[in-house]
Amino acid sequence: MGSTTVGILALQGAFYEHVQLLKKAAASLSADNAGSSSQWEFIEVRTPQELERCDALVLPGGESTTISLVAARSNLLEPLRDFVKVHRKPTWGTCAGLILLAESANRTKKGGQELIGGLDVRVNRNHFGRQTESFEAPLDLPFLGEEQPPFPAVFIRAPIVEKILPHQEGEQVAEAQRDETVIAPSRQAEDETARQAMADSVEVLATLPGRAAKLASQGTHIDADKETGDIIAVRQGNVFGTSFHPELTDDARIHSWWLRQVEESVRRRHAKQRA
Repeated sequence: MGSTTVGILALQGAFYEHVQLLKKAAASLSADNAGSSSQWEFIEVRTPQELERCDALVLPGGESTTISLVAARSNLLEPLRDFVKVHRKPTWGTCAGLILLAESANRTKKGGQELIGGLDVRVNRNHFGRQTESFEAPLDLPFLGEEQPPFPAVFIRAPIVEKILPHQEGEQVAEAQRDETVIAPSRQAEDETARQAMADSVEVLATLPGRAAKLASQGTHIDADKETGDIIAVRQGNVFGTSFHPELTDDARIHSWWLRQVEESVRRRHAKQRA
């Protein structure tokens, strides 16, 4: 495989930190030779032309409203929707990036926030409150592999996935009827290769445990299946979202895992194009 270009949307937020950890992850992949033969290029994306060069994209943490407004002013909003939903290239959103990738976001004034979409979820913005309620929690992340030590997850005014939505063609119309809820516009995958990069269901990759125990201790009736914890990492096809900020740690394991997903996706795309 030749060089793979990963873009980091650099309009606002913690994009520089993502660049640094992606470089660290790429170095560790080639050092431990985990089947990685890729040459990686990491670029900051501020224009449609830069986005066009990318095989994969990271949407960083920051202010989701600001990012969407600057993207609209930079003529990047529609190209971003095309990247994620028409071309179906691998995309990862952290915190604000997760909000942008959701098909529905609540606690949002109409007109104040544009969504890109790609994940059939409803996110609850600022679920954990204001800046002062930021915290760090050790997370068990089974997708990183067996017997891995906990991941030091940093939450800053973090959103959570409040609901997994049924997959449907077109917009999430029922969500649009809800107060203070915005939805992403519908886009069709451009071809069979793009369609195969999609999935009809959302996979929950991590939850924040402890909420059920807390509710039970308050004497609140809980449905144990539904109250296992707040959903904080999801994947649907090659779109990935986390509530927390892996880029604000020195731990490159999630970045390494994601680069392997990108590598696999790019390999499949190239194989289809040659077939």
